[in-house]
Amino acid sequence: MLDFFVSLLYPKKCVRCKKNGAYICDNCFAGISFLEYQLCAICQKGSIDGLTHPKCRTKYGIDGIISSIAYKGIVKKLLYQFKYPPYLSDLKQILGRLFYEGLIQQESFMKYIEEKSAVITSVPLHISREKKRGYNQSELLGLELSKRLNLPFSSGLLIRKVRTKPQFELTKEERKSNILGVFIVAPKFEKQIKGKRIILVDDISTTGSTLRECAKILKKSGAEKVLGVTLAHEG
Repeated sequence: MLDFFVSLLYPKKCVRCKKNGAYICDNCFAGISFLEYQLCAICQKGSIDGLTHPKCRTKYGIDGIISSIAYKGIVKKLLYQFKYPPYLSDLKQILGRLFYEGLIQQESFMKYIEEKSAVITSVPLHISREKKRGYNQSELLGLELSKRLNLPFSSGLLIRKVRTKPQFELTKEERKSNILGVFIVAPKFEKQIKGKRIILVDDISTTGSTLRECAKILKKSGAEKVLGVTLAHEG
């Protein structure tokens, strides 16, 4: 119902050229770049498959971060309208499709979900920020992936117990300290994630600090592996 009224107030127009009919027209769609080049989540050097380099792996470290598209041009505009006023939550459909199409092109991702049943969850927002926005954009993207991949989605698996500054406002070092100790596993899930493979969803990855911190908490609670996946990578 909310999306219906928003569509009346904000008719669908291409976010780049303002052509009526859709949030992205066919011509502007051509400006979206699917990523072929991934980075190691730890050293930020090239990783063909997006998995953490063997020499960079640690007991509680993330097993890799795979992103679908480049965070530039029209993608920036789409994500801005997804996360900020007018909060166009129905963008989840087109963004979810882009997310899915990028991931299934990655052999390492397909192998990860085929070897053993995986569970999808998302990086949480602080409750105050989620109430203001009305939704968690990463959760909406995770739900879209869940439907397309036919994998279970676990809502609220992680809790953000502290409201932090937005990561994009901070330097690389500040981002690490900003999210240190911020996340916990929800008590009702503590016994359920032991031995599980987790697909951890976020909208954008830059340094990977948030995903690495979430992965650490999940692995300390018994998760077997944690793979971060993001719609976009800002590099």
